[in-house]
Amino acid sequence: MARNLYHEVSERILAELEAGAPPWIKPWRSIGRGNKIPMNAVSHRPYSGANVIMLWMSGHASNRWITFHQALEAGGNVRKGSHGTRIYYVSSYTRKDKDDNETTARFLKEYTVFNVLQCENLPERCFAGEPAPINTDERDDEAEDFIKLTGADFREGSGEAYFSPGGDFISMPSFKNFKNSDTYYATCWHEFGHWSGHKSRLDRDLSGRFGDRSYAGEELVAELCSAFLCAEWGFDAEVRHASYIQNWISLLKADDRAFFTAASKAQQSANYLRSLALEEPVQLAAE
Repeated sequence: MARNLYHEVSERILAELEAGAPPWIKPWRSIGRGNKIPMNAVSHRPYSGANVIMLWMSGHASNRWITFHQALEAGGNVRKGSHGTRIYYVSSYTRKDKDDNETTARFLKEYTVFNVLQCENLPERCFAGEPAPINTDERDDEAEDFIKLTGADFREGSGEAYFSPGGDFISMPSFKNFKNSDTYYATCWHEFGHWSGHKSRLDRDLSGRFGDRSYAGEELVAELCSAFLCAEWGFDAEVRHASYIQNWISLLKADDRAFFTAASKAQQSANYLRSLALEEPVQLAAE
């Protein structure tokens, strides 16, 4: 029987959620601040979407990854007895029927990478530098610039944290109402995740209501978008209310592909927001 890779990955994520620990919530402060998006140690290109979560779940401290053959080509080797981490990419094939009508099917393929800490004799260029510390009691200048450069209608101090699709604005409580910059910016990035989905931008369905699958899916997109951006800045995120986790559990149990879909849309959102601030395309690792 053919393996259902979507189901296998969904089951891994479900196990984490049912234990009350979303695998995308990471205490970056305890493992070093700075950009924690996993990247290939040779090309230095970041991985994307669901693969980011798969690599975070491995528990390795370094964010640099390499294939077995890349390690050899770089002059090093994977340490004997090391177990790799499986990551995935979407492939497709096209076939014709007897009338020459074409149909295209998409499917997952998996391959294995190793953390650089599982390797020996790799050159220095394969390792990440030490991240700079962040003062969690103060606003972050780069994050503030990022918010301005998006061009969003951002209203701080106007009430609860939410995005209004009808008014096309983001509402945020004052910075002083948060216990530190981590929780403030994690909440900001969540709402910016929703903002990116407005019909004038990435055009996602934002009409769902709490308890609906469409609502749970959009909340998961915004939550993963926040996780990706928090990792780039080194901000610690917090676990959402248990009711959100339960909705995500229901969503993943109903649809094996829901997590991949949400992670892909979240990556698209993070890339879109980054492109507004940096005005440059973001290349993602395919190897």
